[in-house]
Amino acid sequence: MTDFARTLQETFGEKVVTLAGEIPEKYWQDWAGLTATEPLALARPSTTEEVSGLLAACHAAGVPVVPQGGLTGISGAAHPQADGIVLSLERFDTIEGIDTDAGTITAGAGVILETAQNAAADKGMMLGIDIGARGSCQLGGVLATNAGGNTVVRYGMARDHVLGLEVVLADGTVIDGMNTMLKNNAGLDLKQLFIGSEGLLGIITRCVLRLHPNPPAKATAFLGCADTASVIALLRAARGALGPMLSSFEVMWPSFFHFMSKGTGLGSPLAGEHGAYVILEATGFDAEATRGAMESLFEKAFEDGLVEDGVLANSVKEERALWAVRESPAEYETVLGPLVPFDVGIPIAKMDEAVTRIEAAVAKAYPTARSLSYGHIGDSNLHVVVNVPEAGRAQPEKEIKKIVYGITRELGGTVSAEHGIGAIKRDYLGYSRTEAEIALMRTIKAALDPKGILNPAKSFDAGMAA
Repeated sequence: MTDFARTLQETFGEKVVTLAGEIPEKYWQDWAGLTATEPLALARPSTTEEVSGLLAACHAAGVPVVPQGGLTGISGAAHPQADGIVLSLERFDTIEGIDTDAGTITAGAGVILETAQNAAADKGMMLGIDIGARGSCQLGGVLATNAGGNTVVRYGMARDHVLGLEVVLADGTVIDGMNTMLKNNAGLDLKQLFIGSEGLLGIITRCVLRLHPNPPAKATAFLGCADTASVIALLRAARGALGPMLSSFEVMWPSFFHFMSKGTGLGSPLAGEHGAYVILEATGFDAEATRGAMESLFEKAFEDGLVEDGVLANSVKEERALWAVRESPAEYETVLGPLVPFDVGIPIAKMDEAVTRIEAAVAKAYPTARSLSYGHIGDSNLHVVVNVPEAGRAQPEKEIKKIVYGITRELGGTVSAEHGIGAIKRDYLGYSRTEAEIALMRTIKAALDPKGILNPAKSFDAGMAA
């Protein structure tokens, strides 16, 4: 293996390939918190030809390859193997062009999401994908995990923004599918195979994404509701009153909001405490109409008893303040400590039962545990993070997963709403997919990656977990 790594470096040069012993520690793990592992070598190609050559060499030698983007994933999909190569796409960081007539942006997989957002905004357009890690996640990783985020309720998952992809298969074959047209019904839509596949079927190197006209008007409200039933009724009312203007509908249960608002010192926009907190955002092309629609919804919601208290932002600064606690999970390590995170999907009608049962079951098993619940309720996404204070770094991960994923399965939910399966959820994939579905996934994997070198032992791969 060491000889192979040296040969790889001799072939592609020291600028592209770095050998073990000199690999920066940031490439040893992602945000999943798995034990840091230095790979055999780190490859940082800057051209599709280099990616093709690297994969062809690894395929011939049967050497594992783990693709990496911005390393912001929490499922361990980008976690390296000691006997394998890490292939970072960070040098594919060029925005090749923005076509305002077609409404597209063409970019490398290593472009930071926020960079793409800003480039689109400079042209009067918007990229409808938005997640908390926007300042560090890369487009390739966003697509490989089919990320969701704050605006899914209006613009959809990452999959819904993709027109074309360039992908390199395990044996080095380049699939040039850089379609720029909204309509292209010629044969199978192959790009869909790679979106959300976590690098198990091929490595995304370039992409063509849809853009939308950038709505200049925004109205943001922060509301306190009595309970989850009121939140769901408010969502129904917001959809009816705002229609396509509804761009975000975020909910924070008291477990999350009270703990994080106090722990971070950010405080609350509201004077009292409530059974649930909602950030509701509308965007449009007429400031007066957008604001008016939000105010009308606000007033009607009060009249109908759906809202106990609330505030509307009057400036960009106030908008950011209303979002501050919701976007505070980056402070978990400081405020909460080591934790076990969950990204599950729950049918909206069962969301209240899910939160109630999960928090109660964790508390019963671990009386000192802190379970924080929040999420994008408009798209059925629930986030839960659990910390058992006395456990320190040795959190009872397996036991807590059994509780949370068990309840999720009973309620007809999914163990992964937007962060993929990776390494840390692979044992629970069967909770959300049938045996026949998983078998078909593995059949496709075997056809595209017959030697199983791409991200082995992750997600639906049949290989043994390390």
